[in-house]
Amino acid sequence: MGSTQKVTVFGAYGHTGRFVVAELLKRGLAPVLSGRDADKLAALADSLPEGAGELDVRPASVDDPAALDRALDGAAAVINCAGPFATTSAPVIEAALRAGIPYLDVAAEIEANVDTFADFADRARAAGTVVVPAMAFYGGLGDLLATAAMGDWTSADEAHVAYGLSSWQPTPGTLAAGVVSRERRGDRRVRYANGRLEYVEATELPTLEWEFPEPLGRRTVLAEFTMADVVTLPSHLSIPEVCTYMSTAAAGDLAAATPVDEHGRTAETFVVDVVVRSGDEERRAVARGEDIYAVTAPLVVEATQRILAGGTRTVGVASAGELFDATDFLKALSPHVSVETP
Repeated sequence: MGSTQKVTVFGAYGHTGRFVVAELLKRGLAPVLSGRDADKLAALADSLPEGAGELDVRPASVDDPAALDRALDGAAAVINCAGPFATTSAPVIEAALRAGIPYLDVAAEIEANVDTFADFADRARAAGTVVVPAMAFYGGLGDLLATAAMGDWTSADEAHVAYGLSSWQPTPGTLAAGVVSRERRGDRRVRYANGRLEYVEATELPTLEWEFPEPLGRRTVLAEFTMADVVTLPSHLSIPEVCTYMSTAAAGDLAAATPVDEHGRTAETFVVDVVVRSGDEERRAVARGEDIYAVTAPLVVEATQRILAGGTRTVGVASAGELFDATDFLKALSPHVSVETP
């Protein structure tokens, strides 16, 4: 990988986009800064360290295909960090298909990810390119952990993904995406059961006690706190029941993210505990780390590097666990994420 390889980051000046830009630079790739606000892009470019060099700044909006084409011109891949993804995913994927380059995003929006699989699977496969939705903390990490936990199993009865966050400080972009998702659902809840997504009346979520590995231990979690894992796991794993859980302390935290260091990272810690069950046998994979938004950057950039190096197992629309060797990928996330797999 040389610095001549350009990767367009759409939404580069957002909270997650900034982490992605920094990670690309760290790994010797050349980010192309893109998004709809030219002033914010210029300010981001000016704020980067001197060693970053002079980066391309290419403003573009999703309602201007020609501008998107210019933003992707000469790039080896595009990473979409701009939500709500219900609005941005399709136009940026279309631009990536026109350019003939891989597309990755960090979407946690369930419906947006469903749309990507449904609307672009055939076209991406026919083009021989890769489209990777939800290559992020929510959706991507859980999928990699579940795939690693499955090991040699070809199917399982259930998968459980429990998020033990010390706090959850959603960014404005996350909050805006949540509003869009709720509107699309008509205020219903979504879950994955009986081999399909089900929309049910929005009632109060049940709670239960989950035994997280250390350092968390036993914590109260919200059951059916449905995240993007209900799209990514079933896209390639034969598991009819996928349940996700969120620690109650984190679910009730709606504070704005508060940086604790010069890089914009926060102090939140996480344990993601994934259990797959087949009959009476269970297998577990666990990830530990800090700051879910900062961790998304090494996830999506590691995926980008592997795609550009030809280290993928398929083409078309695919989740992380289907596209990569899950265990090897998780090992590569050190020191950002500490992982235990079977």
